[in-house]
Amino acid sequence: MFLDILEETLSLPHKSKVVSQPYLDFLASRFKLSHNGFHGVEHWLRVLINGRLIAAESGADLEVVEHFALIHDVMRENENEDMYHGTRSANLSQALSGDWIHLDRSQLNKLYEACQYHSMGRLTHDVTIQTWWDADRLHLGRIGARPNTTYLGTKIARDPTFLEAAYRRSNKRFVRYEFAR
Repeated sequence: MFLDILEETLSLPHKSKVVSQPYLDFLASRFKLSHNGFHGVEHWLRVLINGRLIAAESGADLEVVEHFALIHDVMRENENEDMYHGTRSANLSQALSGDWIHLDRSQLNKLYEACQYHSMGRLTHDVTIQTWWDADRLHLGRIGARPNTTYLGTKIARDPTFLEAAYRRSNKRFVRYEFAR
C-alpha cells in the first residue's frame, strides 16, 4: 500500500541497461584528465541526467543517449581546445562494441556520429543525436555560459523553464568540496 502511494507521487527511474559501476569505472580509467575537471565524471553524469530528461519528451533512443553521456568526452587530452576528442571518443565507441557497448549497427552509427561532431555546434533532424547534443550543451553553465538556443534542436531543450532548470543544475556539484582546504 505504501509503495502504491510512492509510485503515484514519484516518477521512479527505469533501471538502465547501460549505466553500471563497472562501466563507469572502466571509462574513468581511460580518462586522462582530472575526474573533477570541467569534462570529468560529474559532467558525464549531468549530461546523462539532461539526456534522460530530454529523451522522455523527445522519444530519443535512451540506450544510445546513455552511452553518449558517458563516452563523449572520455578521450579528451586537455580541458580547453581539443579538436579531435570527439573523433577519438567515436573510435572508442566502435572499439567497445560487443564488449561494453551492445547496440545494433544503426544505433552504433548514431553514437559514432554524435560523439564525432558533438562539439561542432551542429543541428540534426535525427532526434536521438539532437537529444545528445542538447544534453551536452545544457551543461555549459559549469563554465559560466548559457546555451545559445539557436543550437538547441529539441523543443523541450528550448523551453525557457526547462532551460533555466538545466542551468541551475549545471551550477551545482554532486559533491561539496568545502571540507578541502
